[in-house]
Formats: sequence, C-alpha cells, structure tokens
Amino acid sequence: MATRNGSAEWRGDLQGGSGELTVGDGVFQGQYSFKSRFEEGDGTNPEELIAAAHASCYAMALSNILAEHGHAPESVKASARVQLRPVDGAPTIAKIELDVEAKVADIDDAHFSEHAEEAKAGCPVSRALAGVPDIELNARLV
Repeated sequence: MATRNGSAEWRGDLQGGSGELTVGDGVFQGQYSFKSRFEEGDGTNPEELIAAAHASCYAMALSNILAEHGHAPESVKASARVQLRPVDGAPTIAKIELDVEAKVADIDDAHFSEHAEEAKAGCPVSRALAGVPDIELNARLV
C-alpha cells in the first residue's frame, strides 16, 4: 500500500508564532496559528485536517460496504466535527461527530444503520483515532 505524506513548519513561540502546512506534494497548503487553532483566527489547524480525513475516509468506507452488500450508493456525504477540549490540563481531541447523508436505493433504515456502524468501526482513520473517547455517528438516508 502507498505511504502518504504531509509536512509543516512553525516559526516563533506558541502564541505569537505561525506555521505553514502542506498536504502531500502540495495538493493543499495552508497557514495555521495559535488563533486558528485555539480561538477563531484565520487559517486552518490540525483538527480541521483530521476532520476532513475522517469524513473522506468514512464516506469511502461506507460506499464500499454498501456496494459489497448489493446497495451501491448514488452518493455518501460525510462531515466531521472534531472537538478540542482540555483534559487533565492539556488540549485533547475529546469528541468527533460524524454526520452522514446517503442516497441509496433499495435499503431499509435498519440495514443502512448496520452498514454505517460497520464503516465507523472499520475505516482506517476511525481505527487510527481509536483513542478518542467519544466518536458519535449520525447517519441517515436521504
């Protein structure tokens, strides 16, 4: 399997410094800072990148599981909200909310929910984030 990469450079101290990050070989580049991470400043942050990674991985995993069971989806739209909270005095990813809407013909809600939970447990990013104490899934057919 392929190895993927990313890189970042931080300049200065924590609150006054700033950084630049690169996904892959330049597919996405962005600025980040203390304000973009812990307040409401311009730029991105590691938690947004984790949210995007989790949402995209989950959407692919659920699409694959549905197709394997004879329910190829028209679409799966996923979003993730990563919550950074202080835990034992340290900023910690304490909760992730996955919100999913899928257009799938010929499947009932119960069967869809089973596959949605299976994707949550099995997608590689979910597995990498297994240390997050609360990963909530809200999956529904549209």
